[in-house]
Amino acid sequence: MAIYQESGCVQRRPWEVSFTAEPRVVARVRRAMRLHLSLWGLSDLEDVAQICVSELVANVINHVGRGTPVTLAVSTDGAHLRIELSDPDARAMPTLLAPTSGAESGRGLMILDAVASHWGVIPRADSKVVWCELATGLEVSNDHPRDLRVAQAEMSIVRHGSAQNTQAQVVTPLSTAVAEKAAIDLITDLLHWLHAHGCDPDDALDCAQRRFEAHLEDPWQGPTLRTMDSTPRRRPR
Repeated sequence: MAIYQESGCVQRRPWEVSFTAEPRVVARVRRAMRLHLSLWGLSDLEDVAQICVSELVANVINHVGRGTPVTLAVSTDGAHLRIELSDPDARAMPTLLAPTSGAESGRGLMILDAVASHWGVIPRADSKVVWCELATGLEVSNDHPRDLRVAQAEMSIVRHGSAQNTQAQVVTPLSTAVAEKAAIDLITDLLHWLHAHGCDPDDALDCAQRRFEAHLEDPWQGPTLRTMDSTPRRRPR
């Protein structure tokens, strides 16, 4: 699948993976989902998306059989994250039923129905696809999650790019390609500034990278959080 859906510098490429529906495989598939959503900048959906994957696979295990070959396909149009699980049994159609008290099955689709924006089944001649969609909170395919750091960076990029454009009379949104170049130019200028003020640019990049990765692990930490080794050191003179 070679379709790309871009958001800034992020390429949200549809992906799929085939595996056998076994309880021991679910954890690995959940990790793959979490990794891709992190790379797509959709970390807020990690927990609910993993729940959906678990319930879709569990539904196949319980109603089609363990060891059934399945394919998980994940994509996004920007506004929604779509998760599909296909299996070769066209007869066992999922049906949303209220489970009886004490029932050990029947709750998976109820959970899916509760957490997903939409879900459904696509019957085929020799297989079926059970799918669900989760709202991303984004408005268009090239949007990104609202974040103070992202908003501040975007303002700096737009101002920097517009300042370099002598024909620009006002600060205006830039195209993705121009914005990416402006971001790189801005980083380069900042590295020159650090060097001119006696700081080590490499150390500053390392600190920024650590903060960026820490934010991916914990999106709720404040933008001014500092650790003992998070301040760039000055170059020895």
